[in-house]
Amino acid sequence: MHILILNGSPRRNGNTAAMITAFRQGAETKGHRVTVIAVCEKQIAGCLGCEYCHTTGHGVCRQQDDMKEIYAALESAELLVLASPVYHFSLSGQLQCAINRTYAVNDLQWPRKTMLFLSSGSDDVFEGAIYEYRKSFAEYLGLEDIGIFTAYGAENKSPALLARLRAAGEAV
Repeated sequence: MHILILNGSPRRNGNTAAMITAFRQGAETKGHRVTVIAVCEKQIAGCLGCEYCHTTGHGVCRQQDDMKEIYAALESAELLVLASPVYHFSLSGQLQCAINRTYAVNDLQWPRKTMLFLSSGSDDVFEGAIYEYRKSFAEYLGLEDIGIFTAYGAENKSPALLARLRAAGEAV
């Protein structure tokens, strides 16, 4: 299985990266191919709402930036994982830009399954991001949500959390 992980954290060695690494280790031990794209290291502009993609563009976005790499990776992915720190009760802005830009490829053969990894310094901040993920992403695209992992404070990078993520990677 090809697993695509969109990492929405600007911190290369932060809590979100630790979650991704643990999951990836588990998935790779079972022979899955994992691609991680750090969206914060890419030049991805926000959607212009110009409708070029749905009119004369025929499913191609007018903006020619690093989003092309994500479009290409989506074509072969069977599982899409969104991973993000929680900023102001939501996904990171960089990840949200990438999600919004998928509007151009609504006709894409999407991965059938999706997961969400969220990290935060505080508890009781995940509801907004989870709602967005479920309602404006997974349900809208008809994707099967196969798991949400959240961590806050001392739970981030804890051996127990990382073990659960490795096990989840092995189980996909």
